[in-house]
Amino acid sequence: MHDSGADTAPGVIVIDSCTTLGTTLLVHLAGEIDRYSAAPLWALLASADDDGYTGLVLDTSRVAFCDSGFLAILRWWPRHGRRLRLANRSRAVQRLLNASAAAGQQPAHAGSPTAAVTP
Repeated sequence: MHDSGADTAPGVIVIDSCTTLGTTLLVHLAGEIDRYSAAPLWALLASADDDGYTGLVLDTSRVAFCDSGFLAILRWWPRHGRRLRLANRSRAVQRLLNASAAAGQQPAHAGSPTAAVTP
């Protein structure tokens, strides 16, 4: 049997902590964020949106891997005027943002409230 080296197992994302400051949610993430493992983060953010939170700070210092599943979250949250900031970007997150920018797929538009997301 030939092993292509690709990891087909879903990643595991850990929401290490979640705190609030007014209408801003501060979330510390750890682990791997892919399209399969992002479900708990999607659920948390959907609930936060329903509860009226308009700001989001994601601390990604302990994110070891991320893919388009994470980019989808970065594109979704800023809709309807919500603010997004990435704090303490891990190498994996910065790599994803750089690749997205190189492909012309910025997760945030320049000048928008989410400009802090751009590489």
